[in-house]
Amino acid sequence: MKLIIISIIISVALIGGAIVVPKNNTQIKNEEPLAEIQIVDGKQIIEIKAKGGYQPRVATAQAGIPTILRFKTNATFDCSSSVRISSMDISQNLPPTGTTDIDIGIQPISIFQGSCGMGMYPFEIDFK
Repeated sequence: MKLIIISIIISVALIGGAIVVPKNNTQIKNEEPLAEIQIVDGKQIIEIKAKGGYQPRVATAQAGIPTILRFKTNATFDCSSSVRISSMDISQNLPPTGTTDIDIGIQPISIFQGSCGMGMYPFEIDFK
């Protein structure tokens, strides 16, 4: 009988310890992917994936140079297939699959904001 009680106590302690103490090597960090930015012919191209929102949702880019937003879609049928940039009066429908470039000119040091056509999925670019 003592052996059964000791076994139960040890089991409860082990199970309780496994639940209470997280293992650092198994925690998943939810980090935002970095934007793919390249300079081609003096223009800064910021690549944004559009599907179920925009990836990355926040990007950092260089102010003071011509900039193109390159939206990539792949079987995108949600509202992120419609891009709205209110500050520039831009409203652009994207194809379900493909690439669409939107020239936003030279941006000053600022936070540039856009969203899907319904305003559900925002994105921003921090021009520095």
